[in-house]
Amino acid sequence: MAESFSVPVTVRGYETDVQGHLNQSVYLQYGEHARWSLLQAAGVRQADLMAKGVGPVTLETTIRYRRELHAGDEIEVTCSFLWGEGRTFRVEQTIRKTDGTVAAEITAVAGLLDLGARKLVADPRAYFRALASDPTPFGM
Repeated sequence: MAESFSVPVTVRGYETDVQGHLNQSVYLQYGEHARWSLLQAAGVRQADLMAKGVGPVTLETTIRYRRELHAGDEIEVTCSFLWGEGRTFRVEQTIRKTDGTVAAEITAVAGLLDLGARKLVADPRAYFRALASDPTPFGM
């Protein structure tokens, strides 16, 4: 498998809860940031998706919290798209401190929604490949 795409993030104080941990909902925001950053790196803009009449949707998400994160922690959020043959694909992500400690793992099942028909497209990989100026970040 190709190396995962990743983006650096610094945990901000306002993202933490009363215990000083990164708030659980922010892990999802970091994952979302990495996914959109991957699309951008591949040359796919949100406007491009809308012009094609499609939009990415998350159907299921699992987060496995492994270690605490605190304000000021420097992390990287990885993102890998795993393609199957059907209407859905998997997105695997790791949130890791710079010392290599895994703080969380996010696994999602996603698809590409036809915005007019309100149904998943049959081959999301083909749409992304056609829109991408560089499909490498998608593992293609």
